[in-house]
Amino acid sequence: MPRWKALPEELDPQVKEFASQLRRLVDRSGLSIAAVSDRTGYSKTSWERYLNGRLLAPKGAIVALAEVTGTNPVHLTTMWELAERAWSRAEMRHDMTMEAIRISQARAALGEFGGNAGPGADGSSRVKDAPGPERPAGRPAGPSAGRPSVIPPDGGPNGPARRGPAPTAAPPAPAPTARPSRGRGAPAPKGGRKVTMIVAAVVGVVLVIAAAVLLSGLGGDGDPAKNVAQSPTATPSTSAPKALPAGVKCGGDDCTGKDPEAMGCGGEHVTTTSSATVGTTKVEVRYSKTCGAAWARISQAVAGDKVTISAGGATQNGAVKIDKDAYTPMVAAADGTEPKACATLADGTEGCTEQQ
Repeated sequence: MPRWKALPEELDPQVKEFASQLRRLVDRSGLSIAAVSDRTGYSKTSWERYLNGRLLAPKGAIVALAEVTGTNPVHLTTMWELAERAWSRAEMRHDMTMEAIRISQARAALGEFGGNAGPGADGSSRVKDAPGPERPAGRPAGPSAGRPSVIPPDGGPNGPARRGPAPTAAPPAPAPTARPSRGRGAPAPKGGRKVTMIVAAVVGVVLVIAAAVLLSGLGGDGDPAKNVAQSPTATPSTSAPKALPAGVKCGGDDCTGKDPEAMGCGGEHVTTTSSATVGTTKVEVRYSKTCGAAWARISQAVAGDKVTISAGGATQNGAVKIDKDAYTPMVAAADGTEPKACATLADGTEGCTEQQ
């Protein structure tokens, strides 16, 4: 029976190549997955996910594996970066596909209610025409039905006669009054185009001056009446968000309830701040200052053993199912002294770490 299962067909080629490379490193080292877990600090379940292509290993796990197997971490990290980009692209494609499915379902659901915004009988999504005036008998319905007529109000030369009383004719325009003579030999004045251009230029200058006065008033000069028109400005944040290292995907409250290894909070970013022995098992508080979060880990356990982490009023639970170890999701913690880890064994034995 082969040691490794076939990698999923839907994996991106770069991710598949990276997972195959990890398998070759483990095979060449002669270590079992359990031994790799003990030496790297990542659980056996997580390594099975990494090596079978179900989850991309965090950078911390890759660096730890390079140290265990004697591999150049620079080359392995380069391959991880390429795989991480491919994994992100695959997640983006998946999100876009799910969004398209949700939009299609929403459109279909709206169509079931028969609203005007739903698809027409011909399958089109055009808005139905609103009811208009009754069409004359014998006139076929067409795209122009219900649209306003383009025939002029007076019927036009070929249009239908207007129904009802004819409109009163507008009074004729008054004849232009002759301008007084400017004397024999005086040149006749030019048309009003020049006067119109002069008036337009004067109006433009007045508008520019008015706009300048208005803008200067909006700038504010200490007069409360003028400052009323000012746009509100956003209050600057008192503290800039903390920049996270490469591979770390959450910080503080954002980490609560999330897998520490999937979020990149393990490996080089984690330390054990307190531990206790409960029966034959060991329970630890694992704290990541980088992520501002903590989780509990139980080892040397059996199926049915449970572990809990609590800090700041939040609690997360984990349980041992098949492996001999397990860990909880994370809770936000300002430092490593606050979190408390407790274990409840399958035989009823209980115990907790002591808060420092």
